[in-house]
Amino acid sequence: MNKTVERVWDEAVLPSLCELVEIPAVSPAFDAEWVTSGHLDAAIEHVRAWISARGITGADVEVIRLPERTPLLLVDIPASEGAQDGTVLLYGHLDKQPSVGGWSEGLGPWTPVIRDGHLYGRGAVDDGYAGYAAITALEAVRAGGGAHARCVVLLETGEESGSPDLPAYLDHLADRLGTVSLVVCLDSGGGDYERLWLTNSLRGMVQLDMTVQVLDSGQHSGTASGVVPSSFRIARQLLDRLEDSATGEVLLPEMNVAIPADRARQARAGVEAAPGLVAGSVSPLDGMRLVSDEETELALNNWWRPTLSVIGAEGLPAPGDAGNVLRPSTTLSLSFRLPPTADPQAALEELRAMLSTDVPYGAHVTFGRSEASPGWSAPETAPWLSTALDAVGAEIFDGNGWRTMGLGGSIPFMGLLHDAYPEAQFVVTGALGPGSNAHVPDESLNLAYATKVTSAIAYVLDAHARS
Repeated sequence: MNKTVERVWDEAVLPSLCELVEIPAVSPAFDAEWVTSGHLDAAIEHVRAWISARGITGADVEVIRLPERTPLLLVDIPASEGAQDGTVLLYGHLDKQPSVGGWSEGLGPWTPVIRDGHLYGRGAVDDGYAGYAAITALEAVRAGGGAHARCVVLLETGEESGSPDLPAYLDHLADRLGTVSLVVCLDSGGGDYERLWLTNSLRGMVQLDMTVQVLDSGQHSGTASGVVPSSFRIARQLLDRLEDSATGEVLLPEMNVAIPADRARQARAGVEAAPGLVAGSVSPLDGMRLVSDEETELALNNWWRPTLSVIGAEGLPAPGDAGNVLRPSTTLSLSFRLPPTADPQAALEELRAMLSTDVPYGAHVTFGRSEASPGWSAPETAPWLSTALDAVGAEIFDGNGWRTMGLGGSIPFMGLLHDAYPEAQFVVTGALGPGSNAHVPDESLNLAYATKVTSAIAYVLDAHARS
């Protein structure tokens, strides 16, 4: 199977993927004119044509469009003879982050460049390669005399906008998909390029805009200060209800969970396998200390413990525009990352109550936009999958065993898929790794690693069919 994967990547995948990089298929959240620009449609059509030309026996390749929603590419491939019942859902996305400036000399978001074993360009690693990898893995299984269950490759075009259309598509396709027993997501990555990494958890999120108002309009600070309390000081007091400012500990019970022992053990194994797994992912200023000197603690902080970030503010003029005025109000945008198993809606309700009850001095607190998104924690790995992953480490990654890690961010569709298919096994992996620069300048795909990930998926599909 490995030789087939390498050949297809060299001869067929890489040329087409380079052409996909050239399409500025920016996600709808960043392109209000996406319908008229046609870039998402162009990306869908490009990949559809490539898959159709592969000539996979029995494959049904279809572009699905629900009214007023981003398009979706669905590839339905029948099972090999004798494979187990059930469906494998292989997920990826074709929409991209904006270009942003600051690319290195000779590189650009829509200009594919192959340099030192990497393909540079926006969408190369996040997540344009995914559909190609899924199809190539299936081809390798067939060419190697292996087996696979019925496989459905689903490539959406709204992931970078939070996958707002995916629930409607999953509902629309529920009967067609049937019983999904394995989900393969190729929109993740790992801590190094020496082994296969599986993502085993994602944090949830709660956001809320809070306004503290003390006056109808600003007043001269020489007149009002010491008489009317500062809205900023009241906001600080309210934040003290939510977070210990000395340690960063979030104090709301609904935002805290007990970290499962197996997740703590897996975190420790991950940082031992790849020193700098968490600490090396950030670039603090010279002399700046991280929250902890223990990398396992940093991992658990980032993957399982809640955190608060104040991500925006209003009512505060720029320093050059600031007069001696006691301002009438302060607005803060509060963003909480939640443990994977926390209930985001309950956390949001508790947050509102904590900020609006017994407000100091009777100041007025109002709320603006809010958001509550669930996290995700992978089910226990089935024996057949664990055995297959062990074989992947031994045969593809030179004896380097697979590891798991959490992600501090959110991928909303993972929770959606888990809710839709609670009995399924999940393989959340991908080619994102150190220096891949998703979302920022110089995004690149490590081609050798992407090839190995593709081979790993072929092994998993074959093992699943025989489980």
